[in-house]
Amino acid sequence: MTTSATASNPLPTATSSPWVLAERAALMNPSVIREILKITERAGIISFAGGLPSPKTFPVAEFADACAKVLRDDAAAALQYAASEGLGPLREMVAQRLPWKVDPAQVLITTGSQQGLDLFGKILIDQGARVLVETPTYLGALQAFAPMQPRIVGVACDDDGVDVAALRDRVRAEPARFLYVLPNFQNPTGRTMPESSRARLSQAAGELGLPLLEDNPYGDLWFDAPPPPPLTARNPEGCVYLGSFSKVLAPGLRLGFMVAPKAIYPKLLQAKQAADLHTPGFNQRVVVEVMKDGFLDRHVPTIRALYKSQRDAMLAAMTQHMPAGVEWNTPSGGMFLWVRLPQGMNAVELLPKAVDQGVAFVPGAAFYAEHADARTLRLSFVTASVAQIHGGIEALAKTIQENMA
Repeated sequence: MTTSATASNPLPTATSSPWVLAERAALMNPSVIREILKITERAGIISFAGGLPSPKTFPVAEFADACAKVLRDDAAAALQYAASEGLGPLREMVAQRLPWKVDPAQVLITTGSQQGLDLFGKILIDQGARVLVETPTYLGALQAFAPMQPRIVGVACDDDGVDVAALRDRVRAEPARFLYVLPNFQNPTGRTMPESSRARLSQAAGELGLPLLEDNPYGDLWFDAPPPPPLTARNPEGCVYLGSFSKVLAPGLRLGFMVAPKAIYPKLLQAKQAADLHTPGFNQRVVVEVMKDGFLDRHVPTIRALYKSQRDAMLAAMTQHMPAGVEWNTPSGGMFLWVRLPQGMNAVELLPKAVDQGVAFVPGAAFYAEHADARTLRLSFVTASVAQIHGGIEALAKTIQENMA
């Protein structure tokens, strides 16, 4: 039988494609940071771009012992399908480590806290729904929310975090589904919300009926004093809390967690089941084995000490080398320094020139939901040695100086 084309059913041509993408696919964009990391693979580049933990902090020996023990004693269960909620002992450990009373039944183990952002967006965001974020905010959250086609609106922030008066104005003008916030050593700015600001924000959110999504991947990485208690501790029924093992153990495990009110936990669980059935049970058992004797209480202080020394080295190099007009902050924990270039400069345009000088960073514009500040950039200080930090900052300062108006 031969087939002929008709006007209503033309034959496909060699150049046509049968694939029709969903509208949401057009909203999926590559991570600016991941693209920049490709540049840093070039030999000789000192990278302050990636938000990667230092490999020096990975407890390799402890993982080797734990893997061997899990495979020796519990291989059948560890290598089998598992419960979507997560491993019971790990959920209990998470609940016990949090500074407010948490029922382990409210803990959902996720495949990294990034999955928590995705699951939360799936159950809370309709097309056109209004979502509030800090200015600037974590790029990965913007990526996770975008496919659900919300209207993402930035709320004004200062050095203490969310401007509560501006938040009230935003919500009174038009309701929002939630506010996404990183109170501790924020990515990208490194800022931390003080106690007074947390109290005002929590009170305002309660009065406005505004749920909070609190993301806390860096909270354990304080240098001199721990940050104030989480926002979720003040109003557990109005918040969802995200945490991660990536920064205190290893990101390759892809282990994170959510703590959610019982009113929405079942829907988060259903979204999790649809996404991946469950987070790898083997990884969960290994982490339980590593953590069971209080290992984190001994291990995390070593991470803090290392990162503090690297922060201090970067601050010293900035003070020594940066030309007048460059501004930066002094984070009290975490992994990042936030920089503003002199008037008239653009960090996106500066980046390739810096790479030519052997140093890379992340332009800040990618972290804004709207009205990006082109003069900003983010520096990560935790994966470079002290010598690399001094050399890289000197090269960056030279690049800035040569390109100042």
